Amino acid sequence: MGRGSSGLHVSPPVSGKSVRQRFDRLVREVAKFGAVGGAGLLVNLLVFNLVRHVTDLQVVRASVIATVVAIVFNYIGFRYFTYRDRDKSRRTKELSLFLLFSVVGLVIENGVLYAATYGFGWDSPLQSNIFKFLGIGIATLFRFWSYRTWVFRALPTPEPAPSAESFLEPPRGPAAQERRVGQRVG
Repeated sequence: MGRGSSGLHVSPPVSGKSVRQRFDRLVREVAKFGAVGGAGLLVNLLVFNLVRHVTDLQVVRASVIATVVAIVFNYIGFRYFTYRDRDKSRRTKELSLFLLFSVVGLVIENGVLYAATYGFGWDSPLQSNIFKFLGIGIATLFRFWSYRTWVFRALPTPEPAPSAESFLEPPRGPAAQERRVGQRVG
């Protein structure tokens, strides 16, 4: 990346190929996130219904337990499958941020279920599953954005090293022109 006359970094023009590559990477990331998230959804709903069936816990408490189990499952899937190529140097920070954003997602997910159950009285097993699923969907949008933006950060792409031939080429740009003009005058 070169420097413009203002001293600020000037981005190279974006080619159609690099836009396509970025789009393809995003599609692969969404697919992997969806695969892990889909498996996590199944874990969440299975644990939720199992806890409701086996215990006498209230709906939202059973949901919180299921969400915590799914969070652990998802972290393992995201770290070792979806984002395995991302920066691994700061695992403590990564895990802390993952837990922070997961708790926010837990509140979103279970807030929807809480509102449906205690606000509207919709607490049949079918209604509970529908609103649990809806809460998971809303929380998933938040989680995808937060995990890819803050938790599993992409490694910086290294700039290519200049080739040996580039040292033989005459300098270009406004500063090089000023030097040439100054050399001719003197």
